[in-house]
Amino acid sequence: DALIQILREPKNALTKQYQALFNLEGVELEFRDDALTAIAKKAMSRKTGARGLRSIVEGALLNTMYDLPSMDDVEKVVVDARVIEGDSEPKVIYATPETQQASGE
Repeated sequence: DALIQILREPKNALTKQYQALFNLEGVELEFRDDALTAIAKKAMSRKTGARGLRSIVEGALLNTMYDLPSMDDVEKVVVDARVIEGDSEPKVIYATPETQQASGE
């Protein structure tokens, strides 16, 4: 699908831009394949095409981007289709298991 290629392949691809933002906080950002498919489907259903991709990704990650600087020991954030569809928050993976259990993740 062309929209998935736009999300993934160019040098300045949207997913790479968000990964770079998270990297500034020392956190890896992973988009699962089903998330990319869900983003593309949502853009098609909104009839926004490639123009709407950024708002979909930003909507899914906004709370996490806001909270991340105050969170300790975060190693990775994983986005899957459920996040894009609004059914769950991004999965936060901590560097140490103790932190993960304490946060309820």
